[in-house]
Amino acid sequence: MTVDFTGAVFDVDGVLLDSLPVWQDLGSRYLRSLGVTPEEGLDDVLFAMSMEQGAEYLRKHYALRSALEEVSSGLSKMLETFYYDEVQAKEGADVLLKGFKKQNIPVTLATSSPRDHVTKALERTGLLKYVDKIFTTEELRSSKHSPDIYYDAAGFMNTDPGKTLVFEDSLYALRTAAEAGFFTIGVYDPAGEPDQEGLKNACSLYVRDLNEAAEKLI
Repeated sequence: MTVDFTGAVFDVDGVLLDSLPVWQDLGSRYLRSLGVTPEEGLDDVLFAMSMEQGAEYLRKHYALRSALEEVSSGLSKMLETFYYDEVQAKEGADVLLKGFKKQNIPVTLATSSPRDHVTKALERTGLLKYVDKIFTTEELRSSKHSPDIYYDAAGFMNTDPGKTLVFEDSLYALRTAAEAGFFTIGVYDPAGEPDQEGLKNACSLYVRDLNEAAEKLI
């Protein structure tokens, strides 16, 4: 297919980095590190909670002797270690980003994860050299329910939304970008969006992985 675009915005978790599994079972990982067996379904309970809420739930529900701050710190450290030392790039990420670089297409990132975490992970996996700027919802004091982060990324690249690709694996974020006029690309991740049909229907282009995106875009 022919797509006329002048810039690209990538989500990070589940799109460029294979990092969604750690977010889904962070609480269970933490308990197992303490020698405590997590109950079935714990990860579903924690999914909608903030880090602090999850830490409080673990402390109370499992009668942990640690203070709330210690549990929160333990979860944060485990997450940091995963990004700094373990997480791998998604299949095709290097191929696609390298292709954009050769075509002089600017690349920005729009992430809800901590800047330090994704920067370290991207540097270790060799992807950071293709990225022109990273935008985070935390620093913008916004979320992807608002298009602000996509507008800021497009503004930095000096590209119109209609000619700016937005790669997302979650339906709500993709819809936000689509409604703001961006050309949206839905990316499949086995640990990600449960409503893949919804993702397919909401995006301009749906791909199983970034190798497929590279075949169609570069």
